[in-house]
Amino acid sequence: MANVVITGGSRGIGAAAVERFAARGDSVWFFYAQNESAARAIAEKTGATAIRCDVSDSTAVEAAFRQIPDVDILICNAGISVSGLINQLAEEDWDRLFDINVKGIYLCVKAAMPAFLRKHSGSIITVSSVWGQVGASCEAAYSATKGAVIALTKALAKELGPSGIRVNCVSPGVILTDMCACYDEETLNSLAEETPVGRNGTPMDIAKAMEYLSEAEFVTGHILTVDGGFAL
Repeated sequence: MANVVITGGSRGIGAAAVERFAARGDSVWFFYAQNESAARAIAEKTGATAIRCDVSDSTAVEAAFRQIPDVDILICNAGISVSGLINQLAEEDWDRLFDINVKGIYLCVKAAMPAFLRKHSGSIITVSSVWGQVGASCEAAYSATKGAVIALTKALAKELGPSGIRVNCVSPGVILTDMCACYDEETLNSLAEETPVGRNGTPMDIAKAMEYLSEAEFVTGHILTVDGGFAL
C-alpha cells in the first residue's frame, strides 16, 4: 500500500486517479482549489482525504504536505486552460497558466523531496497534453505550459534517478472532461472521427496510464501519450 498525493483531484482526470488508486488499497490525499462540494463527494466516495490547496502558493503547498505521511507517489495533475488568439491573451492569464501548470509541479515536487530522499525511492507523474507535443492554434499559452512540463519531466528524471526517484509524464489527447465543455457535440464527434480508435478518451483512460507508470520500475523520463492515436 502506497501513500499517494494527487493534485487537482476533485474533478476530471484527477478524480478518476483518486478513484483508481484508492480502489487498489492505497492511502490517497488529493488537493483541490475551490470546489469544496465536489471534493467532499470524491472523498466520501473513495475514502481519500481532500486538502484545499492552491498549488501555485508555496505556503499553501508546504502546509498541505505537512498533513501527509511520507509520500510514495506524487501525481501532479492540477492544470487550467485558456483559449484565444495570442494577441488577445491577457498577461495575467499567461502568468496564471504558468503558475498552476508549471510552477505548481515545481512546488509540489520540492515539498515531496524530503520523503523521497529519506526512502531513496519514489514515483512522480506529471500531466502534459498532446498540445504540449504538437501545439494548438488559439492555445499558445496552454501549449507552452504543457511543453514545459515535458521538458521538466525529462530533466527531473535525469536529476533524480540516482536518488531512486522515477519521473514520468502522461500526455492526454482529447479527454471528455470539463476542459472540453467549450466544444459542441458536432466538434467532439469530429475529433473522435479524427482519432484512429474512433472515440475520445475518458478520465479513467488516463488514470490507468498513471497506474502503469507508478508501477513500471524500469521506466523513467518517459512521455506516455494517451490519445487513441490522435496526434499520429
